[in-house]
Amino acid sequence: MPVGTHYAKSGDLRIAYQVVGDGPLDLVFVPGFISNLDHSWDEPNLAHFLDRLSSFSRLILFDKRGTGLSDRMGNLPSLEERMDDVRAVMDAVSSRKAALFGISEGGALSMLFAATYPERTQGLMLYGTYAEFHTWVLPPARFETFLDRIDRSWGQGESLHAFAPTRVADERFRQWWARFERLGASPSAVIALMRMNSQIDLRHILPTIRVPTLVMHRSGDTRVDVEGGRYIAAHIPGAKYVELPGTNHVLWADDASPVAHEIEAFLTGTNTDFEPDRVLSTVLFTDIVDSTRQAETLGDRRWRSLLDRHDRIVRGEIDRFRGREIKTLGDGFLATFDGPARAVRCAGAIIEALKALDLRIRCGVHTGEIEVKGDDIGGIAVHIASRIAALADGREVLVSRTVRDLVAGSNLHLEDRGAFALKGLSESMPLFAAAGSQGT
Repeated sequence: MPVGTHYAKSGDLRIAYQVVGDGPLDLVFVPGFISNLDHSWDEPNLAHFLDRLSSFSRLILFDKRGTGLSDRMGNLPSLEERMDDVRAVMDAVSSRKAALFGISEGGALSMLFAATYPERTQGLMLYGTYAEFHTWVLPPARFETFLDRIDRSWGQGESLHAFAPTRVADERFRQWWARFERLGASPSAVIALMRMNSQIDLRHILPTIRVPTLVMHRSGDTRVDVEGGRYIAAHIPGAKYVELPGTNHVLWADDASPVAHEIEAFLTGTNTDFEPDRVLSTVLFTDIVDSTRQAETLGDRRWRSLLDRHDRIVRGEIDRFRGREIKTLGDGFLATFDGPARAVRCAGAIIEALKALDLRIRCGVHTGEIEVKGDDIGGIAVHIASRIAALADGREVLVSRTVRDLVAGSNLHLEDRGAFALKGLSESMPLFAAAGSQGT
């Protein structure tokens, strides 16, 4: 039976998706670095695997932006934007909560989504994925050589040697794979996506994942080292790890039934009725430099009027970048965002907008696990963001290394400011300044 393809709007882009089955739980399949919804059903092993998943779930399939049937874009897609795509597809099919199954690069996106939106994540299943690209996929010395091969031979099925070596001699599968390459993305797009993927580093995020997690990996995976899967399972609290035999990275290059069985058993035996009190979030602190001196110079009445204008501008920018105001701090704000790039851009916009009031604003941004306390928040991530803000100069946005690692593909330029000792941390923390923000 043909599967209908629909489109969800994510920002200005359209994301292609399909829904198969009507099981009691929603399962979102997050593909690897390329995919094509229509072409997937032409490969018997993959089609059988998808049918198997849809036998116990409402299976939600989609092509990430820049790939397959979804819209192309002019810039690299960041993980933050890809999270928006997952959320847009879930909203389009009225899915309040779903289990996420991420394979390869899709696993990184799934992990970040689960940490950021635990209230919308029923469970997390990962196959053949990694937390940091160069450690477990391709070291820097081999990366450019791999891209050169992609540039020369993409669309001919040559990458099968890297992704499913045991199927290279299978002419039917090789032809399907060659068409999969062509329909998934153009050579230039693939190279751009690989460069973005090479910047992925989620090692700091793993301990913040608080949803039931299943990690699966093939022991001889030729594309993603099995140690990558073992590392993820060891660092996500309570994760279950299943190691499967085989060397192919591509899930459906072999019999995928054992993976489907593990997913079904894991989901049907998982209790997901919980209210998360800890989530991954990006924290922004803003602060007016020399506010006490300015208040003394202006006097109470003029200073209060200036603060009111400051507050209206800051609140407007927080809303514009989809942040959440937590509270005012007298001469600054505490806000949270579900993506680090939005927080950094918001901070820059606040600094720029308040120049008209001759106010110098310093900002600190950090991504980490926060404690939700009603309308307030707490935890070490909040303290770190506050201390980073205190180190910034006037009209400067300082961010942590975790933020730097998560904004790959967002076209944000961050300049190394060196390592700083922060109270409460045993080791110095590298900090980075957003280009365009100036210490004055």
